[in-house]
Amino acid sequence: MKKTEIDSFDLSILNCLQNDVRITSEKMAKSVGLSATACQRRVKRLRHSGAIQAEIAVISPDVVGGRVTMIVQVALRRGGADIIDDFRRDIAKTEEVQQCYYVLGDYDFTLVISAKDIAEYDRLSRRIFFNNNNIQKFHTTVALETVKVGLNIPLS
Repeated sequence: MKKTEIDSFDLSILNCLQNDVRITSEKMAKSVGLSATACQRRVKRLRHSGAIQAEIAVISPDVVGGRVTMIVQVALRRGGADIIDDFRRDIAKTEEVQQCYYVLGDYDFTLVISAKDIAEYDRLSRRIFFNNNNIQKFHTTVALETVKVGLNIPLS
């Protein structure tokens, strides 16, 4: 990723895209205060620089049969950086893990996991937690209701 200078126009463009990635250049231009062409050039530069990491569709869990969300805290056995790096690699390849944070405190990682149901989570936890000798302990919290989900970064 190249380091790029971000000015107030770029922040406004990023904010528009965070709220609606399909916004037209014309509508963005009105909101930002630039021409549609200038907005298009800036969006291209922001994509190229890595400021925009991905443009995705957010799928409603209800439409695909519902999902159960678990927040899992994981403590690793003490050891070298290789244990942490191995865990990161394994988790990055695990489709059900939606988010993974390396954290400070009593646990080393906090994961957000989406599973079809509790039985699927049980199979997943056996595969990625119980079968990993580098995991000292893990704690699972099951979400009862989704109150808010988002990845928007406040840009004000």
